[in-house]
Amino acid sequence: MDYTLKEMMTICAAREIRNGDIVFCGTGISMLAAMAAKNINAPESVIFFETGAIDSALEDLPLAVGDPRVMYHTSSNGGLLESFGTMQNRFTGPKVVGILGAAQIDIYGNLNSTVIGDYLGPKVRFSGSGGAADVASFVSRSIIFMKQEKRKFKKKLDYLTSPGYLDGPEGRLKAGLSGGGPDKVITDMGVMGFDDETKQMYLIGCYPGISPKDILDNMEFEIDVTRASGIQPPTPEELKQLRENCDPQGLIL
Repeated sequence: MDYTLKEMMTICAAREIRNGDIVFCGTGISMLAAMAAKNINAPESVIFFETGAIDSALEDLPLAVGDPRVMYHTSSNGGLLESFGTMQNRFTGPKVVGILGAAQIDIYGNLNSTVIGDYLGPKVRFSGSGGAADVASFVSRSIIFMKQEKRKFKKKLDYLTSPGYLDGPEGRLKAGLSGGGPDKVITDMGVMGFDDETKQMYLIGCYPGISPKDILDNMEFEIDVTRASGIQPPTPEELKQLRENCDPQGLIL
């Protein structure tokens, strides 16, 4: 391959962003994916951050959401109130795409980023929700980055931090949440979606050299793989934009 799996994941996420989308992203690969989309396929998308920078130009890759570079040539610089208000606003909210990551995910796209093990006596304690529960609850669709490992794709989460489809098709409605929910799960092996009827995860496609069996072997639960196809690798132009215009210093790549 003339590309890395991290580049593949970034480009796959960027392809899911469309013109007119309002993209809420955090630090790291999610920020890079939003930048790649704006440079490659969705120049009219809008990027904003929980620190309150809305419609960032992002001419230079910030190191974190609190990096002053997120505020360069913005339409507005506010704070948490403005940022989370943008997600829940009845005019902008339906266009918002959230990009998330987690330690664990289940078949309905519910996420754990709080603890591994018992909550009161965990093996590992993470930073928790941050704003992820709000994002998962309110945005119209979310893209989730995960490493494809059995310990991460769990039949039952150790803790539910951020809601996906909860327990199935009516789960979000019964919980009083808006529509929306997880749309894609992008891993270092392939891309998953969620069935319109069952709301369960299914395999959309595998990366070159990866088989559906490879993916199933790295999950605790079974998913439908009958609809799977190959995922196209990054094009030379996509890689050029990603490497030269988005992350020329290799800070994330």
